[in-house]
Amino acid sequence: MQRKTAEVRKNIKYLTLLAREYPNIASACSEIINLQAILKLPKGTEHFMSDLHGEAEAFTHIVNNASGVIKEKVDRVLGPSVPAEERAEFATLIYYPAKKLEDLKARQTDLNGWYRMTLYRLIDVCRMVSSKHTRSFVRKRLPKNYAYILDELLHAHFEDHDKEFYYDQILASIIDIGQADDFIEAMCNLIKSLAVFKLHIVGDIFDRGPRPDQIMEQLMNHHSVDIQWGNHDVVWMGAAAGSPICIATVLRTTLAYNNLEALEDGYGINLRPLALFAENEYRDCDMHHFYPKVNESRGPYHRSDLIRTARMHKAISIIMFKLECQVIDRNPDFELEGRDFLRRIDYRSGTVEIEGKVYPLVDDDFPTVNPADPARLTRQETEVLEALRRSFTESEKLQRHVRFLFAKGGVYHIENGNLLFHGAVPLTESGSFAVETFEQHGYAGRALMDYCDERARRGFFAPEGSEEWQSGCDFLWYLWCGKLSPLYGRDKMTTFERLFVDDPETHVETKNPYYRHVNDSKMARAILAEFGLDQTHSHIVNGHVPVRAANGETPVKGGGRLIVIDGGFCRAYHEKTGIAGYTLVYNSRGLSLRQHEPFVSVEKAIQDNRDIASSVDVFETIEKRMLVGDTDEGRKLAANVEDLKLLVEAYRLGLVKEKD
Repeated sequence: MQRKTAEVRKNIKYLTLLAREYPNIASACSEIINLQAILKLPKGTEHFMSDLHGEAEAFTHIVNNASGVIKEKVDRVLGPSVPAEERAEFATLIYYPAKKLEDLKARQTDLNGWYRMTLYRLIDVCRMVSSKHTRSFVRKRLPKNYAYILDELLHAHFEDHDKEFYYDQILASIIDIGQADDFIEAMCNLIKSLAVFKLHIVGDIFDRGPRPDQIMEQLMNHHSVDIQWGNHDVVWMGAAAGSPICIATVLRTTLAYNNLEALEDGYGINLRPLALFAENEYRDCDMHHFYPKVNESRGPYHRSDLIRTARMHKAISIIMFKLECQVIDRNPDFELEGRDFLRRIDYRSGTVEIEGKVYPLVDDDFPTVNPADPARLTRQETEVLEALRRSFTESEKLQRHVRFLFAKGGVYHIENGNLLFHGAVPLTESGSFAVETFEQHGYAGRALMDYCDERARRGFFAPEGSEEWQSGCDFLWYLWCGKLSPLYGRDKMTTFERLFVDDPETHVETKNPYYRHVNDSKMARAILAEFGLDQTHSHIVNGHVPVRAANGETPVKGGGRLIVIDGGFCRAYHEKTGIAGYTLVYNSRGLSLRQHEPFVSVEKAIQDNRDIASSVDVFETIEKRMLVGDTDEGRKLAANVEDLKLLVEAYRLGLVKEKD
């Protein structure tokens, strides 16, 4: 008793503040009971995805069907007595209620009867997906217009009256007053929001696919999400910060994949200054090596448009290579000497020196490069770059998305025994943590990851134009392509070589030794230990390098401690991987991988009830079902319980006065 009194006195300032939220013994005790009940609930389901690369339609569908979880719930609730086609149609209604409703209604001879049956089914599915959550959690996600009615339907007790009669009275009223469509849509959206407790995105939302902006909007509307930055993400973050090198890099990648939709329609980036400049300066150049990669399914493409894009591609590439020279000059600790290629070109002979060897250039037409000072931007290039910089920094949507990436993201994340990062923890050939020196200090392992996170944030949050801002912006670019960047994980990025040198040897990007040690359980355990995690039960989850499932490669590595979840979500990788991505699912009973087949289109999904076919591989089960109390959040809640118990004791001792 004396010990508890001493503890109360020691924490009296904190307890006085806590008393503002719980002003008396009754309110504190009520919250203790509530929290202790939550701790006994099954752990919420976590989904992990990576390398979305702008594939907004496929991502939207995966979110809508909760990686197949909702279809499983529908099949379980409706049962085999309902035909498979009808169950698939009902699942599609949940995925796309606004678009599917009109089609379904048009086929009904008894619309009110169909409304009643559909609403009953939705209530039953919703009750199932909400069963793992507290009533308070569910209430917070109820649509405002129907919160009271839905709360009644989901949590009503039927001991004293007939369930069917009670439901019928409520549902009949909804139908009679013409609110059935709105109510169905609200129910469908509630089911989707409750199916997944938390979503982890393990990097690379941007580039290659057409609409990363739409993915970002989805993530911002999700109730619980965290993001581990990928190298394709950080370079967009640098562009939003106004970094010229990051802007040029983003534009080059986007133009190379002909994703003008993402720039112009998605973020309102004005490409006209670049287009006019490219038309004037590169009209007579051979564009053969700068033609964009196109996806025929998104065509048709007009040759004149592709030529225009190719000219912009070459123009911004030359600007980018000039800016790379300047960044390399400013940052000798990046150790990128020799990759200032515009200075390595012999403009008379049309050759370039790469790592001590001389190669002929496949394109030696550089109309805006002064051989005497190759890294200097022309006046026109400077004007174009400044116009583009204004466009990026003044894009309200891009700024909002990037702020969200900084708020919800980081280089790595630890939760519930899982270490999440996009690329790699840089290693040496022997498997020890590689040491990199930045700003006169050496960093390795977790310290390197922490440093990368801190310096990246300077680029966005330091005053624009300051030394800190410049340092951070340059580092965001380094994280995109630097040899010891944990987000990139290769020794170099061979963009110049692929564009200008016809020798495959120069195109090789050697992966960090991390990737040669991924099947070594000792390496995985050493990394887990470095981040303070249990070496026997914890896991590393990362993406970045597609798993070639078609060749029999398994995503589970490192003796089961490391899981690579990049299964080729992006269309560009489908042929290489043979699949269309993974979702790692971590629920109260263990870990499983859902392997997805390619998504056709939203139109096919709605018209033909075409779902993404997903196969499930359960690779780790938990003997005892995991409860909220076993999670990181549960441990925080348990600590809150102890604090509230101290507050109750403070009230009883009279050290804190109760209020009504």
